[in-house]
Amino acid sequence: MELQISTIEGKKSGSVKVSDGVFGLEPRADILHRMVRYQLAKRQQGSHATKGRSEISLTGAKFGNQKGGGRARHGSRRSNIFVGGGKAHGPVQHSHAIALPKKVRALALRHALSAKAKSGDLVVLKDVKIKEAKTKSLQANFEKLGLGSALIIDGAEIENNFRLAAKNIPLVNVLPVQGINVYDILRSDKLVLTTAAIEALEERFK
Repeated sequence: MELQISTIEGKKSGSVKVSDGVFGLEPRADILHRMVRYQLAKRQQGSHATKGRSEISLTGAKFGNQKGGGRARHGSRRSNIFVGGGKAHGPVQHSHAIALPKKVRALALRHALSAKAKSGDLVVLKDVKIKEAKTKSLQANFEKLGLGSALIIDGAEIENNFRLAAKNIPLVNVLPVQGINVYDILRSDKLVLTTAAIEALEERFK
């Protein structure tokens, strides 16, 4: 399939032929759902925890008489029923990550790219080089391209002036091609790829 190339100023700059195996698949919601769930679960910290009775620094000696006190026969101040005691069945540190085969993760990325191409929300730019790091002028260019909420993917390195100008624009996320991921693609209205990014992605999926 062929995609139209634009310049950063919003002018046409020819077209590029892309692989149907990367941009022309029929998107499958189940694969995309599995990948998004995998990403969100993996980034959960899982650092919430409370101390159990074995971790509390209180006496474990019997603190009252066995008989005659008129109270229960407690043998430890670390019990969860006392103030300062351990928490019963509290949360512990653990990983929330779930397993997902590498081939499924790669397939999910191709389906996400295909979904944007099919819906017409994929924009191809010749490059993202700008002369000055001016947010106002860059935002004007984005309006010409119809970009509001957008994920912009460049090559291995992002041009510095563009990175500085774009970081102040809300709902615009800029990543190098190695940082492309399904969740960011789907949560943005538009996906913007430079020709360098397309070359890198097609080389990656050969």
